[in-house]
Amino acid sequence: MKRGIILFNIVLVEPEIPQNTGNIARTCAATGCTLHLVGKLGFEISDKYLKRAGLDYWQYLDVKMWKDLGQLQSAYPQGKFYYFTTKGRARHVDARFASGDFLVFGKETKGLPEELLKAHPGECLRIPMRGGLRSLNLSNSVAIAVYEGLRQCGFPGFETKGELHNLRWDD
Repeated sequence: MKRGIILFNIVLVEPEIPQNTGNIARTCAATGCTLHLVGKLGFEISDKYLKRAGLDYWQYLDVKMWKDLGQLQSAYPQGKFYYFTTKGRARHVDARFASGDFLVFGKETKGLPEELLKAHPGECLRIPMRGGLRSLNLSNSVAIAVYEGLRQCGFPGFETKGELHNLRWDD
């Protein structure tokens, strides 16, 4: 498949729920993001739930597999990595995203490892939400982050206008 510029790299560290990963894959396909799957997955790539959630978008998807986050980071030594966590001090809208950035998300039940977050406090971002709750759904969090990045980049090459066909407002 011919690919345009990669705006963002979406990194899932040990995702556990195939439907979430399938939904994220669909978001990546629709936005031109590369999906990086890191570590032990909680499902098989051939999982029917994963495929169903991605529907017919798999041919538009660029997926890369990595044994661990260190291997991925070594492959992209100049890459800018942002770590999404409920423990981050900065909000996702405070970051200045650029084409090629890596948006890293942890597993559904535990998030990203504490030692990783402590090693990169300036790159830890949170999506604001009301207190008293654990977190947002992983696929929703990825979509929020991707679309904030796209907004900051001006939605390059994206359709930003819709068409209404055969719709009369005076009916």
